[in-house]
Amino acid sequence: MRVLRTPDDRFDDLPGFAHPPHYADVPDGDGGTLRMAWVEDGPADGPVVLLLHGEPSWSFLYRTMIPVLAAAGLRAVAPDLVGFGRSDKPADVADHSYARHVEWTRSLVADVLDLRDVTLVGQDWGGLIGLRLVAADPGRFAGVVAANTGLPTGDRDMPEVWWQFRRAVEKAGAAGTLDVARLVQSGCRTRFTDEVRAAYDAPFPDQSFVAGPRAMPLLVPTRPDDPESPANRAAWETLRGLDVPFVCAFSDGDPITAAMDPVLRATMPGAAGRVHPTITGAGHFLQEDAGPELAAVVVDLVRHVVDHR
Repeated sequence: MRVLRTPDDRFDDLPGFAHPPHYADVPDGDGGTLRMAWVEDGPADGPVVLLLHGEPSWSFLYRTMIPVLAAAGLRAVAPDLVGFGRSDKPADVADHSYARHVEWTRSLVADVLDLRDVTLVGQDWGGLIGLRLVAADPGRFAGVVAANTGLPTGDRDMPEVWWQFRRAVEKAGAAGTLDVARLVQSGCRTRFTDEVRAAYDAPFPDQSFVAGPRAMPLLVPTRPDDPESPANRAAWETLRGLDVPFVCAFSDGDPITAAMDPVLRATMPGAAGRVHPTITGAGHFLQEDAGPELAAVVVDLVRHVVDHR
């Protein structure tokens, strides 16, 4: 596996994101290792909140949420998925698979950090990966906040707007002109400053680094016989039997994932009887548009879990 590592100086002077990075190696599934990065804040003994980002962002996306969580006494842990942020970047699209991303993330969360009593916050691919982790090791998780995400099996077609996004990524990748910051901006209501745009571009010095963003749309199960459809169906079966406290906090401006909100509310036992807020004025990347509001939802859930132990 050919692996690239973004130079550290690409991450100098990030706006509102001064958290020092932490690093650890995980098995790459090909006989070697990959370095994964994460940032964290809050008391080391506080309830753990695992913040998983999606495509094509990185932990920078959580910069306005982490201070709110830390101030509430929570330990906020925000990894960079392999291929994104400060984490290593397998340089070939074929090196990325859904199963590998699940295992890479599991290895960091369970084997390296051994996080327990975790409240998962999953958005976009953060949910596709994170919900698989919950299903595989439910005893490690104390709660879930699902935000603009889902767990597709390929049994239902993806919305047309998602297919438009996938085609745009494929076309740009083939032309060697994938503009990551532009993709993130397209999913936000907030207009980026030049500094924020540069921060989303920082992990990718040139087009040789963008295999991860190019790969992820291709890995979403879109047909019943997708390689990961059986694993996602099995995860659904497990999740249907778990009474883990579950809150949906979807935005009012994301046509890509909107249909998953009522499905998750109706399916997850731990969602019954809970308030599932709609985050208003926000797009797909609601952390960017309404981070403090989403963080408040997370704090409320964690406090409820702690108070009812």
